Amino acid sequence: MRKVTLLSLLFLLIVLLSSCGALPKNKLENFRISKYPYLHDVINYELEYLFPPKQKLIVAVYPTAFLDQTGQRRSNSTYASFSTAVTQAPSNLLIKALKDAGRGKFFTVVERVGLDNLTKERQIIRSSRQDFKDEQKLKPLLFAGMLFEGAIVAYESNVRSGGNGARLLGIGVSRQYRQDTVTLSLRLVSVLTGRILVEVTTTKTILSHGQTGDVFRFVKDDTELIEIENGNVENESVTIALQSAIEFAVLKIIQKGIKLNLWSLDETKKNNIVTPSCALDECADIRGGQ
Repeated sequence: MRKVTLLSLLFLLIVLLSSCGALPKNKLENFRISKYPYLHDVINYELEYLFPPKQKLIVAVYPTAFLDQTGQRRSNSTYASFSTAVTQAPSNLLIKALKDAGRGKFFTVVERVGLDNLTKERQIIRSSRQDFKDEQKLKPLLFAGMLFEGAIVAYESNVRSGGNGARLLGIGVSRQYRQDTVTLSLRLVSVLTGRILVEVTTTKTILSHGQTGDVFRFVKDDTELIEIENGNVENESVTIALQSAIEFAVLKIIQKGIKLNLWSLDETKKNNIVTPSCALDECADIRGGQ
């Protein structure tokens, strides 16, 4: 009889775990990027398949012009962590987003991160040509007409948290979730005048979700103890979330630039570019042909 009861309790645990394996619907919508990484590509797809501008824009990103200014450390409930909450090289993610825009046809990004190394290498080329009496001149470096600047301005931990659980006759299940947010600011500055042409701010939710189940029962006339525990935790990647926020910020800057007549799209190349189905309302003005 006890064996039947124990099997019934184990079956109940399995049913409870399977029934509470997901967050509430409104929370799950924010968590889909972590659970299904390919959904992150939606924003990148929109950025990649933009119509190119009539004139390609030459821009630059300096390594000190887009940094983490939050000062936040990675949260940990058991010990002090000296690791930062977000990546310390966000400028690399911004450069990638700019290079992806319009499949590389929207922006020409000039090198400024390793400018010292580039300058030294060009000096070596000049010196070698002088030694071999090669009068061929080295082409000048491209200069940028606009600069991308900004910062990661906020990282807020545990903005929202919660969970629920149940226990019956030594069998228990529980689940918890926690929500963090990362906010960044991005602006486009004219090199000629120093005027800020466009500025945007974007915020991305980062969700963590965990669930556990356990059995704690005495068997054989309460002389033997059986204990079973199982659980899992899924954390959305902070770097992927930050990359999505940066790509979305670039999309918003392009959109605002069109509205301000800073540039226009070349719709004559419409047949060469696939128009995607945008999942973001803000993308409507930058698809072209709409």
